[in-house]
Amino acid sequence: MGNNSFKFKQFTVFHDRCAMKVGTDGVLLGAWADFIDCQSILDVGTGSGLIALMAAQRNSLAKITAIEMDADAALQARENVDNSRFKERIEVLPVSFRDFFPTVTGKFDSIVSNPPFFVNSLPSPDLKRTGARHMDSLTPAELFKMSRKLLNDTGTLSLIYPFSERDNIMNVSEKENFHLSRETVVLPTRSASPKRILLEFTTRSETETDRNELVIEEKRHVYTPEFIHLVQDFYLYL
Repeated sequence: MGNNSFKFKQFTVFHDRCAMKVGTDGVLLGAWADFIDCQSILDVGTGSGLIALMAAQRNSLAKITAIEMDADAALQARENVDNSRFKERIEVLPVSFRDFFPTVTGKFDSIVSNPPFFVNSLPSPDLKRTGARHMDSLTPAELFKMSRKLLNDTGTLSLIYPFSERDNIMNVSEKENFHLSRETVVLPTRSASPKRILLEFTTRSETETDRNELVIEEKRHVYTPEFIHLVQDFYLYL
């Protein structure tokens, strides 16, 4: 499909007008998040619409709201959705989480976000890419605070962050009375240091945490069985 798009088994994502391209982080989160029995899902910072489309593929009944503050990315996400078989169940809104939050009247069963996380890095020369990946555009505290008010009593908040940010994210989540229900440490290879961490939070205080690891590759371009199992419904050649 070329560099402007990425073809999955049930949909194609064009991303040439998006600051952040389709990547492993988004695919991991979209495949890992728990969408079972969800009727309403909110994708915060949808970018190209990837995670919203994955959620729609995995849950055939859920209504999905995908918000994106960058106008060009939001338009492309809407086009990707309109060109998919899931267009009747996904609404794309060109709005930031801050502006979307006060307009919401209902609650969500699941909130999912591949959020900005380059908190200590220098801003990129590409201002759109900077906004898509710099915490100034949406702080973890804001994300947790607003999500707390928008989730229903049994809802979950699912996120992916660099492993190095885990302690900071846990501190922020605890201040907003979230409880960690599931975490998966992501390693590029078995001998490598952790690179990412997938985190699922709930507001239920009695929650126990399910912890595990996910190794992506045995060696270059040889994927582990657990990674294949997670993403095989999406990647064309798995």
